[in-house]
Amino acid sequence: MGPSIGLAGFGRWGKLIFRDLRKLGAHVHVAVPSDASREEALAQGAVSVCARTQDLPALDGYVVAVPTVLHAEVLGMLAEREKPIFVEKPMTCDGTSARELSARHGERIFVMDKWRYHPGIVALGEMVRNGELGEIRAINTYRLGWGNPHCDVDACWILMPHDLAIVLEILGHIPAARQAVAYGQAQACSEMTAILQDGEEGARVKIEVSALHPVSRRSVVVIGTKGSAQLADSYETALVLRDGAPGENAAQKRECPVGDAMPLLLELEAFLAHVRGGPPPKSSAAEGALVVQRIEELRALAGIG
Repeated sequence: MGPSIGLAGFGRWGKLIFRDLRKLGAHVHVAVPSDASREEALAQGAVSVCARTQDLPALDGYVVAVPTVLHAEVLGMLAEREKPIFVEKPMTCDGTSARELSARHGERIFVMDKWRYHPGIVALGEMVRNGELGEIRAINTYRLGWGNPHCDVDACWILMPHDLAIVLEILGHIPAARQAVAYGQAQACSEMTAILQDGEEGARVKIEVSALHPVSRRSVVVIGTKGSAQLADSYETALVLRDGAPGENAAQKRECPVGDAMPLLLELEAFLAHVRGGPPPKSSAAEGALVVQRIEELRALAGIG
């Protein structure tokens, strides 16, 4: 029998989470304020529905997919139940609440950083760890597109966590925030270019995010002394590599297949395995709090509140 999971939120992304939880055999109970959404959840196979998260029954674990500004409140409420919790990124949208939640409930809160499960990103991390690319000189990420469907937080809070999680998966840590420039209106950030680096010799990380590009781009490039590798798009099933030192015209180009497994399904599978007693999923509460901290530091460097 599959585990019983409470899902807080049944919006655009929550419905996809619900779909994959059921595909993995979980019995899902949904909390969502909208009458229409509760009816839809029941029609799609929810075991039960309620309007408020606190009214969810006692279950084996919980997934949080409510608006970002509600993450801290909902996490604090559910953590008292002492069951594993998987929360959509970012963990919260302020460093204070993220640090407090990590300190008090870090052993049971995990962040849904789906890009850490993407086969291409996992493969890039393995290449770095086994030395295939040599000493890593730079990582460049691009997350460009049009619009922000979230009305509670700006594009920086929605986009930047993905790329910081990618850097964490590839390097094993998130370097210090060094520079950032941003564009937006008032205190809302619509796009940002950020530089992270530890000291003068550490790998330089450049992250570009934007909600102002008419054409979508999602790509990651890792540059090393022995070669460079790129994941060109979210749905690419192979990495493109150039063997040799940067700039060598004779460097051979080749492809490295990585498969087409879907990251959302993989991360939910890891969470359900943990609920059953297995190892914890990636992105601990401490790592989630660090992502929030880096975003606040980059926003401060860019003059965005």
